[in-house]
Amino acid sequence: MRTGIVKWFDAGKGYGFIESNHDDIFVHFTGINQEGFKSLNDGQTVEFKIVEGPRGKQATDVTIIETDHSS
Repeated sequence: MRTGIVKWFDAGKGYGFIESNHDDIFVHFTGINQEGFKSLNDGQTVEFKIVEGPRGKQATDVTIIETDHSS
């Protein structure tokens, strides 16, 4: 599994990009592990696997990493 930051995600179009190790990895909503409406927010930290898609590297099995903001 790799980690990265959501560079941008267009919920209307259903895709975006994750930045990981200076690479931009394509992410489609079908690769997001989430119940209901599948979307990501810019700047979120995510964990994912990479597969070879029709146009290059693609993220799959994408999980949002929860961060604890309580102090």
